[in-house]
Amino acid sequence: MKLFYGEIDGDYVWINDEEQQHIIKVLRMKDGEEIHVTDGKGNLASGILMIEGKKANIKITEIKNSLPGFSPRLHIAIAPTKNIDRIEFFVEKAVEMGISEITLLQTEKTERKNINTDKLRKQAVSASKQSLRFHFPVIHDLVKIQDFLKNTDPETTFVAHCHENLERTELNQIKTYESLTFLIGPEGDFSEKEIAMLGEKGIIAVSLGNQRLRTETAGIFVAAWNYTKMIL
Repeated sequence: MKLFYGEIDGDYVWINDEEQQHIIKVLRMKDGEEIHVTDGKGNLASGILMIEGKKANIKITEIKNSLPGFSPRLHIAIAPTKNIDRIEFFVEKAVEMGISEITLLQTEKTERKNINTDKLRKQAVSASKQSLRFHFPVIHDLVKIQDFLKNTDPETTFVAHCHENLERTELNQIKTYESLTFLIGPEGDFSEKEIAMLGEKGIIAVSLGNQRLRTETAGIFVAAWNYTKMIL
């Protein structure tokens, strides 16, 4: 399947401008080739490619609406790493494994305060197309941990930290919910003050195993753990 991004409104399908250029100049696709377009909201249009000058259009043969999304839904709030390449790697792999939401989390030890969120969103779209996702994940701008916690449900929210002297639940002991939220700390982990704040809000701490994982590795680990629940 050759999947591209665009807009679907009833019987109208429009292929994104950048996607059109990619079809014509990079892939050099020809009239009559099969093509599929998703709006990233669970809708999929299938049809035949029509090239008109520098424009690429689709002759629709079928439109599927409201395709099912991933379950359970996973939201990871993660502190961006100092090396932006590492958080970009996390985004790509987490998207491939079906993550629903990503929030960039500002903590006491978060070193990177400026994030090109639009670039991450474009990478998420690219990874979604590559993995044939019809529901694209939501990527939120950088938010302070205190503000993020205002809208979380403590029953379905968990934090992964490396404070071995504090009680932590094994990951495989977590119940199955329709949606889950995980907080992943920065290089240097959450501060003791933040850990105490999370505990006061009733958020359960979890262990990701005996090894100390890097921030992006911890995020990918949780995404992979959730992915196994999707494909069972």
